[in-house]
Amino acid sequence: MQVAERALFLWNNEHIVGLIAQNRTVILPIIFEALEKNVQSHWNQAVNGLTVNVRKMFLEMDAELFEECQRQYLEKVAKAKEVEELRELNWKRLADAAAQNGADMVTA
Repeated sequence: MQVAERALFLWNNEHIVGLIAQNRTVILPIIFEALEKNVQSHWNQAVNGLTVNVRKMFLEMDAELFEECQRQYLEKVAKAKEVEELRELNWKRLADAAAQNGADMVTA
């Protein structure tokens, strides 16, 4: 928690913000997922608040890039959910088949 907090404080440094602004097209796609996960589920209030500030900074810097990263993130989350649902369905089918084969063995 303390490491995350200190790292997020670094994003308030004027020089760092300038460098980030120059390289935002490279930096934001790399860190967007981590920022979203922090905002949604980090247990520490200070880290959560600092993450919201960094996220807001990127949104104000380049709203179009931010929205593109957000769209890609939402697509990735949706695809991961689909994959998980398919995995669960496959396991259910496998368990049903195993149960059926086990029942066939008992009756045979």
